[in-house]
Amino acid sequence: MDNGKILIVDDQFGIRLLLNEVFKKEGYQTYQAENGQIALKLAGMHSPDLVVLDIKIPGMDGIEILKRMKEIDPSIRVIIMTAYGDLKMIHKAKELGALTHIAKPFDIEELAKTVKEILSDKILEKM
Repeated sequence: MDNGKILIVDDQFGIRLLLNEVFKKEGYQTYQAENGQIALKLAGMHSPDLVVLDIKIPGMDGIEILKRMKEIDPSIRVIIMTAYGDLKMIHKAKELGALTHIAKPFDIEELAKTVKEILSDKILEKM
């Protein structure tokens, strides 16, 4: 069962592991990156249908990663995650094309539902 490809980008190993398990159970093919360089490399290699991207990552932050991903693939779908209620960063991410944001700590069922809705739209577009 292939419901789509998801790239998980977060510097926290535990969050990547949790999201990886949840998305694999839902039938998604997953890739994980702990920083911007790896995220961009994986995005170029695997063309994910969706990127779940933490906004606060040491080094290249989520905003810069989002900008560069949109340069690689303007149609790439991105959900940003943030533990910080930084409305400026959330607004900037949405201006750059992020579909929505999820606040940490997140409700895993709510996140899975959001991902499913976004990717079911993507599958319909391919038909």
